[in-house]
Amino acid sequence: MPDAPLLTACDLTVTVAGRDLVRDVSLDVEAGTLQVIVGPNGAGKSTLLRLLCGEMRPSRGSIAYAGEAVEGIPPWRLAALRAVLPQGARLAFPFAAAEVARIGLDGIGRGLGPRDRDAILARALDQADVAHLAARTYQTLSGGEQARVQFARVLCQLAAGRTLATRQVLFLDEPTASLDLRHQGALLDAAAGLARAGVAVVAILHDLNLASAYADTLLVLDEGRLVAAGRPAAVMRDDLIAHVFGVTWPVGQVPGAGQPFILPRRDVAGPQQS
Repeated sequence: MPDAPLLTACDLTVTVAGRDLVRDVSLDVEAGTLQVIVGPNGAGKSTLLRLLCGEMRPSRGSIAYAGEAVEGIPPWRLAALRAVLPQGARLAFPFAAAEVARIGLDGIGRGLGPRDRDAILARALDQADVAHLAARTYQTLSGGEQARVQFARVLCQLAAGRTLATRQVLFLDEPTASLDLRHQGALLDAAAGLARAGVAVVAILHDLNLASAYADTLLVLDEGRLVAAGRPAAVMRDDLIAHVFGVTWPVGQVPGAGQPFILPRRDVAGPQQS
Protein backbone atom coordinates (compact mmCIF):
# COMPACT_ATOMS: atom_id res chain seq x y z
CA MET A 1 0.00 0.00 0.00
CA PRO A 2 1.54 3.36 -0.99
CA ASP A 3 2.43 5.87 1.72
CA ALA A 4 -0.03 8.68 2.36
CA PRO A 5 1.11 12.10 1.11
CA LEU A 6 3.50 13.69 3.56
CA LEU A 7 1.11 16.60 4.04
CA THR A 8 -2.58 16.75 3.11
CA ALA A 9 -4.84 19.78 3.41
CA CYS A 10 -8.56 19.40 2.81
CA ASP A 11 -11.05 22.27 2.33
CA LEU A 12 -9.10 24.75 4.46
CA THR A 13 -11.01 27.90 5.29
CA VAL A 14 -10.12 30.71 7.70
CA THR A 15 -12.78 33.33 8.42
CA VAL A 16 -11.94 36.47 10.40
CA ALA A 17 -14.53 39.21 11.06
CA GLY A 18 -16.76 37.75 8.38
CA ARG A 19 -14.02 37.69 5.72
CA ASP A 20 -12.48 34.52 4.32
CA LEU A 21 -8.68 34.88 4.39
CA VAL A 22 -8.32 31.36 2.98
CA ARG A 23 -11.24 29.61 1.31
CA ASP A 24 -11.72 25.93 0.44
CA VAL A 25 -8.04 25.16 -0.23
CA SER A 26 -7.11 21.51 -0.73
CA LEU A 27 -3.67 20.21 -1.67
CA ASP A 28 -1.22 17.36 -1.21
CA VAL A 29 2.51 17.84 -0.57
CA GLU A 30 4.64 14.86 -1.49
CA ALA A 31 8.07 14.08 -0.09
CA GLY A 32 10.92 15.18 -2.32
CA THR A 33 9.06 18.07 -3.94
CA LEU A 34 9.48 21.85 -3.84
CA GLN A 35 6.13 23.60 -4.00
CA VAL A 36 6.00 27.40 -4.26
CA ILE A 37 3.00 29.51 -3.28
CA VAL A 38 2.61 32.75 -5.24
CA GLY A 39 -0.06 35.42 -5.36
CA PRO A 40 -0.64 39.15 -4.87
CA ASN A 41 -0.48 40.92 -1.52
CA GLY A 42 -3.35 39.89 0.71
CA ALA A 43 -4.03 36.68 -1.22
CA GLY A 44 -3.72 34.56 1.95
CA LYS A 45 -0.28 33.05 1.34
CA SER A 46 1.15 33.49 4.84
CA THR A 47 -2.15 32.47 6.42
CA LEU A 48 -2.13 29.26 4.37
CA LEU A 49 1.46 28.56 5.41
CA ARG A 50 0.58 29.05 9.08
CA LEU A 51 -2.27 26.58 8.66
CA LEU A 52 -0.11 23.98 6.94
CA CYS A 53 2.61 24.09 9.59
CA GLY A 54 0.10 23.76 12.43
CA GLU A 55 0.66 27.22 13.87
CA MET A 56 -2.93 28.25 13.16
CA ARG A 57 -6.19 26.31 13.27
CA PRO A 58 -8.65 26.58 10.37
CA SER A 59 -12.25 27.68 10.79
CA ARG A 60 -13.10 24.68 8.63
CA GLY A 61 -11.13 21.85 7.04
CA SER A 62 -8.24 19.63 8.11
CA ILE A 63 -4.47 19.18 7.88
CA ALA A 64 -2.74 15.82 8.26
CA TYR A 65 0.88 14.71 8.27
CA ALA A 66 1.21 11.21 6.75
CA GLY A 67 -2.47 10.66 7.50
CA GLU A 68 -2.28 11.88 11.12
CA ALA A 69 -4.32 14.96 12.08
CA VAL A 70 -1.95 17.80 12.96
CA GLU A 71 -3.86 18.73 16.12
CA GLY A 72 -3.16 15.26 17.53
CA ILE A 73 0.62 15.46 17.06
CA PRO A 74 2.53 16.45 20.23
CA PRO A 75 4.62 19.63 19.88
CA TRP A 76 7.92 17.75 20.25
CA ARG A 77 7.00 15.40 17.38
CA LEU A 78 5.75 18.28 15.24
CA ALA A 79 9.10 20.03 15.78
CA ALA A 80 10.83 16.93 14.39
CA LEU A 81 8.42 16.62 11.46
CA ARG A 82 8.60 20.17 10.20
CA ALA A 83 10.68 23.34 10.43
CA VAL A 84 9.47 26.86 9.71
CA LEU A 85 11.37 29.91 8.49
CA PRO A 86 9.06 32.92 9.08
CA GLN A 87 9.28 36.25 7.30
CA GLY A 88 11.15 37.85 10.17
CA ALA A 89 12.26 36.99 13.69
CA ARG A 90 13.16 39.55 16.35
CA LEU A 91 15.25 38.81 19.40
CA ALA A 92 15.33 40.95 22.52
CA PHE A 93 18.52 39.45 23.94
CA PRO A 94 22.06 39.84 22.59
CA PHE A 95 22.65 36.28 21.38
CA ALA A 96 25.56 35.48 19.11
CA ALA A 97 24.62 34.30 15.62
CA ALA A 98 25.75 30.74 16.41
CA GLU A 99 23.58 30.71 19.54
CA VAL A 100 20.54 31.69 17.47
CA ALA A 101 21.21 28.91 14.96
CA ARG A 102 21.75 26.43 17.81
CA ILE A 103 18.16 27.08 18.99
CA GLY A 104 17.14 24.68 16.24
CA LEU A 105 18.83 21.90 18.21
CA ASP A 106 16.97 22.60 21.44
CA GLY A 107 14.47 19.99 22.60
CA ILE A 108 14.62 17.49 19.73
CA GLY A 109 18.41 17.67 19.62
CA ARG A 110 18.98 16.88 23.28
CA GLY A 111 19.47 13.20 22.57
CA LEU A 112 22.48 14.00 20.39
CA GLY A 113 25.97 13.99 21.82
CA PRO A 114 27.99 17.23 22.00
CA ARG A 115 30.10 16.29 18.98
CA ASP A 116 27.03 15.55 16.86
CA ARG A 117 25.39 18.81 17.90
CA ASP A 118 28.53 20.79 17.12
CA ALA A 119 28.88 19.07 13.73
CA ILE A 120 25.25 19.82 12.80
CA LEU A 121 25.68 23.46 13.82
CA ALA A 122 28.91 23.83 11.85
CA ARG A 123 27.32 22.36 8.71
CA ALA A 124 24.27 24.60 9.00
CA LEU A 125 26.32 27.75 9.51
CA ASP A 126 28.45 26.86 6.52
CA GLN A 127 25.50 26.02 4.30
CA ALA A 128 23.80 29.31 5.18
CA ASP A 129 27.10 31.19 4.60
CA VAL A 130 27.18 32.64 8.11
CA ALA A 131 30.07 30.67 9.65
CA HIS A 132 32.19 33.82 9.53
CA LEU A 133 29.46 35.63 11.51
CA ALA A 134 29.13 32.98 14.24
CA ALA A 135 30.48 35.16 17.04
CA ARG A 136 28.72 38.36 15.96
CA THR A 137 25.79 39.62 18.03
CA TYR A 138 22.60 38.88 16.12
CA GLN A 139 21.23 42.44 16.46
CA THR A 140 24.35 43.90 14.79
CA LEU A 141 23.80 41.90 11.60
CA SER A 142 22.09 43.23 8.50
CA GLY A 143 18.59 42.05 7.63
CA GLY A 144 19.95 39.64 5.05
CA GLU A 145 22.55 38.26 7.44
CA GLN A 146 19.89 37.72 10.10
CA ALA A 147 17.74 35.88 7.56
CA ARG A 148 20.63 33.56 6.75
CA VAL A 149 21.22 32.88 10.46
CA GLN A 150 17.55 31.96 10.78
CA PHE A 151 17.95 29.64 7.79
CA ALA A 152 20.86 27.98 9.62
CA ARG A 153 18.51 27.54 12.59
CA VAL A 154 15.93 25.62 10.53
CA LEU A 155 18.69 23.51 8.96
CA CYS A 156 19.77 22.56 12.49
CA GLN A 157 16.18 21.70 13.39
CA LEU A 158 15.74 19.47 10.34
CA ALA A 159 19.02 17.67 11.01
CA ALA A 160 18.13 17.07 14.66
CA GLY A 161 14.59 16.07 13.72
CA ARG A 162 15.86 13.38 11.36
CA THR A 163 16.89 11.38 14.42
CA LEU A 164 13.14 11.06 15.18
CA ALA A 165 11.33 11.52 11.85
CA THR A 166 12.44 10.24 8.47
CA ARG A 167 9.82 12.26 6.52
CA GLN A 168 9.96 16.02 7.02
CA VAL A 169 8.57 19.29 5.70
CA LEU A 170 10.35 22.64 5.47
CA PHE A 171 8.22 25.81 5.30
CA LEU A 172 9.78 29.03 4.00
CA ASP A 173 7.85 32.31 4.16
CA GLU A 174 9.42 34.78 1.71
CA PRO A 175 12.94 33.51 2.48
CA THR A 176 14.64 35.62 -0.22
CA ALA A 177 13.00 38.96 0.62
CA SER A 178 16.07 40.54 2.24
CA LEU A 179 18.80 38.61 0.42
CA ASP A 180 21.11 39.75 -2.37
CA LEU A 181 21.12 37.85 -5.66
CA ARG A 182 23.92 35.47 -4.70
CA HIS A 183 22.32 34.48 -1.44
CA GLN A 184 18.85 34.19 -2.99
CA GLY A 185 20.24 31.57 -5.33
CA ALA A 186 22.24 29.86 -2.59
CA LEU A 187 19.24 29.55 -0.26
CA LEU A 188 16.95 28.23 -2.99
CA ASP A 189 19.67 25.86 -4.19
CA ALA A 190 19.87 24.54 -0.62
CA ALA A 191 16.08 24.18 -0.48
CA ALA A 192 16.10 22.30 -3.79
CA GLY A 193 18.88 20.08 -2.46
CA LEU A 194 16.80 19.23 0.59
CA ALA A 195 13.90 18.33 -1.70
CA ARG A 196 16.15 16.02 -3.73
CA ALA A 197 17.13 14.38 -0.43
CA GLY A 198 13.46 13.65 0.32
CA VAL A 199 12.30 16.68 2.32
CA ALA A 200 9.04 18.28 1.21
CA VAL A 201 9.61 22.02 0.80
CA VAL A 202 6.80 24.58 0.73
CA ALA A 203 7.89 28.17 0.08
CA ILE A 204 6.24 31.53 -0.47
CA LEU A 205 7.98 33.66 -3.10
CA HIS A 206 7.02 36.99 -4.63
CA ASP A 207 9.48 36.76 -7.51
CA LEU A 208 7.65 34.76 -10.18
CA ASN A 209 10.84 34.16 -12.14
CA LEU A 210 12.56 32.61 -9.12
CA ALA A 211 9.41 30.62 -8.41
CA SER A 212 9.36 29.33 -11.97
CA ALA A 213 13.04 28.42 -11.86
CA TYR A 214 12.86 26.37 -8.65
CA ALA A 215 9.31 25.07 -8.20
CA ASP A 216 8.24 21.56 -9.04
CA THR A 217 4.69 22.82 -8.47
CA LEU A 218 3.35 26.37 -8.47
CA LEU A 219 0.35 27.08 -6.23
CA VAL A 220 -1.39 30.35 -7.17
CA LEU A 221 -3.57 32.00 -4.54
CA ASP A 222 -5.97 34.84 -5.27
CA GLU A 223 -8.37 36.26 -2.69
CA GLY A 224 -7.85 33.22 -0.50
CA ARG A 225 -8.62 30.68 -3.21
CA LEU A 226 -6.27 28.26 -4.92
CA VAL A 227 -6.87 29.28 -8.54
CA ALA A 228 -4.11 27.27 -10.23
CA ALA A 229 -1.67 24.48 -9.38
CA GLY A 230 0.80 22.60 -11.54
CA ARG A 231 4.14 22.72 -13.29
CA PRO A 232 5.39 26.28 -13.89
CA ALA A 233 5.18 25.85 -17.67
CA ALA A 234 1.49 24.99 -17.38
CA VAL A 235 0.56 27.61 -14.78
CA MET A 236 2.44 30.73 -15.91
CA ARG A 237 0.24 32.03 -18.72
CA ASP A 238 -0.41 35.57 -19.91
CA ASP A 239 -4.11 35.39 -19.04
CA LEU A 240 -3.52 34.08 -15.51
CA ILE A 241 -0.82 36.68 -14.78
CA ALA A 242 -3.11 39.45 -16.01
CA HIS A 243 -6.11 38.18 -14.03
CA VAL A 244 -4.35 37.43 -10.73
CA PHE A 245 -1.64 40.09 -10.64
CA GLY A 246 -3.28 42.80 -12.74
CA VAL A 247 -0.36 43.31 -15.12
CA THR A 248 -0.01 42.66 -18.84
CA TRP A 249 3.62 41.61 -18.75
CA PRO A 250 4.22 38.83 -21.27
CA VAL A 251 5.34 35.31 -20.34
CA GLY A 252 8.30 34.04 -22.35
CA GLN A 253 10.42 30.89 -22.33
CA VAL A 254 14.07 30.51 -21.38
CA PRO A 255 15.73 29.33 -24.64
CA GLY A 256 16.56 25.64 -24.55
CA ALA A 257 15.14 25.16 -21.04
CA GLY A 258 11.38 25.32 -21.53
CA GLN A 259 11.22 27.44 -18.37
CA PRO A 260 8.69 30.29 -18.35
CA PHE A 261 9.66 33.76 -17.20
CA ILE A 262 7.93 37.11 -16.79
CA LEU A 263 9.31 40.04 -18.79
CA PRO A 264 8.38 43.26 -16.94
CA ARG A 265 7.67 46.19 -19.22
CA ARG A 266 7.97 49.79 -18.14
CA ASP A 267 5.25 52.15 -19.24
CA VAL A 268 7.34 54.59 -21.27
CA ALA A 269 4.44 56.76 -22.40
CA GLY A 270 4.60 58.89 -19.28
CA PRO A 271 2.03 61.52 -18.28
CA GLN A 272 0.23 63.43 -20.99
CA GLN A 273 1.45 66.98 -21.50
CA SER A 274 -1.16 69.71 -21.52
